[in-house]
Amino acid sequence: MATNLISLVMQNLTPETIGRIASANGLDRNSANTAVGASIPALLAAFSNTAVQPGGAQKLADAAKLHAGSLDKLASMIGSSSQADKGSQILSSLLGGQDQTALAGAVAKVAGVGHGASSSLLGILAPIVMATIAKGARGLDPNNIASLLAAQKNNIATALPSGVHDQLRATGLLDAIHGVSGTATDAAGQATRAAASAAQSITDTGYGAASAANASASGRPNWLYWAVPAAAVFAFFIYTINKPAEQVAQNIPQITGSIQNMKVGGLDVGKQIEESLTGLRTSLQGVTDVTSAQAAQSKLQQVTAQLDKVTGLAGQLSTDQRKVLSGLISPTMATLNQQFDKVLAIPGATEVLKPSIDAIKAKLTSLTAAA
Repeated sequence: MATNLISLVMQNLTPETIGRIASANGLDRNSANTAVGASIPALLAAFSNTAVQPGGAQKLADAAKLHAGSLDKLASMIGSSSQADKGSQILSSLLGGQDQTALAGAVAKVAGVGHGASSSLLGILAPIVMATIAKGARGLDPNNIASLLAAQKNNIATALPSGVHDQLRATGLLDAIHGVSGTATDAAGQATRAAASAAQSITDTGYGAASAANASASGRPNWLYWAVPAAAVFAFFIYTINKPAEQVAQNIPQITGSIQNMKVGGLDVGKQIEESLTGLRTSLQGVTDVTSAQAAQSKLQQVTAQLDKVTGLAGQLSTDQRKVLSGLISPTMATLNQQFDKVLAIPGATEVLKPSIDAIKAKLTSLTAAA
């Protein structure tokens, strides 16, 4: 199975580890889970952007060498100020102070934590992410690391919460993953640039006409000067009718971790979690008013029953299986919580769906804690 860096990192962040992160930063467990789920793809997106800058892949390789083979040690050091400080130094070296601050601000806003807590959290997680990159690259050559991150674009883009995406999009930190994430927001930006280009081409037709006159005098064909702006307009038209659908822009994390060897008591726990969260996301997306909330209620009750089954079997999972389970659920929590909040803000929907949503949130939190 292909490497998934998001899952690899999350497998090293056990509930006990996240509990220490929460304590070190004065956060409750839910806030820490949300912040970690936002931070991991954000860090990988930023490092992917570093990898495509001149000399960036070498910087990443140098940082990875410092932490190669140290995942267990790093996990045990969580909570120490020295690890956070060293991680902050890594981020400053790889991203620069301005982008480091932007990253911390985006995580803070999405997770609802203070800027200081998010900065410390990123400092704690950066060495763990670098050690995971070193492990996944199978060699610390800069080209290997750049290739690994390039191959992870889709995984990173789909795991990145939409709120973090919106906060960082203008910074350039996400440029390296935009080619795969293909959101309608990006499409709008590209369409705007295409439109501006086409408009400029048309505006320049006066110049084209004058040039055409000169071309006629020199024997060059006039039609070339008119073909360029026409082609630009045509290209913009083709792009517009083929641009990604609105739904793609939601940047909802997909469950892409390893779900092999997850059968317990005849139930494929990994597959069940994947199906349950997919159904949950789909149902929440369809809620726009009281009527659609009532229609979604039966699906949410079904998801609750499915999570009950998984919870009942969680105690039979091995340590490695519990790590995989945590890696499947934790990266989705930031975006799911945003969806929950959005649905509950719809007039009349709270009365219908809040009991089911509260139950689902409690069960998912319990499953990550038990993992």
